[in-house]
Amino acid sequence: MIDIKVPTVGESISEVTLLKWVKNSGDYVERDEVIAELESEKATFEVNAEKAGILQQSAKEGDILNIGDTLASIDETAAKPEKAAGSNGTPEKEEKAEPKKETAPAQTSQAPVTAVSNDIKATPVAAAIIADKKVDPKSVTPSGVNSKIIKSDVLAALSNPGKVTGGKPLFSREERREKMSQLRKTISRRLVESKNTTAMLTTFNEVDMTRIMDIRKQHKDKFKESHGVNLGFMSFFAKACAIALHEWPAVNANIDGDQLVYHDYIDISVAVSTPRGLTVPVIRNVESLSMADIEKKVIELAGKARDNKLSMDELTGGTFTITNGGVFGSLMSTPIINLPQSAILGMHKIQERPMAINGQVVIKPMMYLALSYDHRIIDGRESVSFLVRVKELLENPELLLFGRDPVKALLEL
Repeated sequence: MIDIKVPTVGESISEVTLLKWVKNSGDYVERDEVIAELESEKATFEVNAEKAGILQQSAKEGDILNIGDTLASIDETAAKPEKAAGSNGTPEKEEKAEPKKETAPAQTSQAPVTAVSNDIKATPVAAAIIADKKVDPKSVTPSGVNSKIIKSDVLAALSNPGKVTGGKPLFSREERREKMSQLRKTISRRLVESKNTTAMLTTFNEVDMTRIMDIRKQHKDKFKESHGVNLGFMSFFAKACAIALHEWPAVNANIDGDQLVYHDYIDISVAVSTPRGLTVPVIRNVESLSMADIEKKVIELAGKARDNKLSMDELTGGTFTITNGGVFGSLMSTPIINLPQSAILGMHKIQERPMAINGQVVIKPMMYLALSYDHRIIDGRESVSFLVRVKELLENPELLLFGRDPVKALLEL
């Protein structure tokens, strides 16, 4: 019998939370097979079986464990059951897949797949009622697992039009409590620390996104064909910030005791929202990456964040942060600095607005930008000049190539 201990996951981390068991007590597990998921204050990580054998759990989901505590034990002398041969192989997957094949016709006969948008999660029965009664899915409050709309939610919406019930009785006074996760505790502590320990100030500007949107529309198909990824907004913003950060190094610096630390490299943290909370993985050396490299890295890190696969190295060491509240519809916000960094750029929703250009009112796709910065290290002149430079680079994307107007570069002006 060998014990599986809670591994060391970082110098400052002394305890973790057992998020979930992937394998049950009594299961036969193979060597290096994932048996559990743990959550530290910074990330979620997996625990693997050190030997093949029968697993015996020593803790429950939700338990807080110290580093070095026994998580489980494995009886490596136990014989491998015959039925276990297919526990992780193709035969079992095929058995699990069969019921889906049988029930598929029944689901499609109740309601067409197109009746409910792919953005709306609903059970087949709920989807059928929504389609039949022409219910607006957005008016239904989901109460199912992972915010899925279930039958009772739709019936409640039909019985009480215009009233948000969430599947509960009208005038309910129920409340529920749940323990904060380690990640949520860390987010809470760091945000309060950031507000209390920095002289935070926010400056705003707005960007005309016409040129960037035209470039994306013109080249998106060829870009994806050549590089295998979509041409998004993040690569433009990351490139613009990289140039501006080199020109205004204080925005890329941080305070360490009584010293200012200036970085000659640019590691941009990208805020990613996940079901468990906000994570901020880092794209290293953005100044040395191409547009395609940045887009690939964004997709890779966002995917890892959603699947809780980010490593500690991928979550630490950024010098500047970009956050995009626009994906949720935010028109303007004041983002909080991601310690120990000194500044964070907030992107927002692109919205058509009337703009006065050369004495004429023109409709333009505009985005508000917000730069929150630590006034202890970054002065007003630097913060405003940095944001104005970012605006200039985004409104004239050709400047991203040289950092200056190509014609002026040619004429050495």
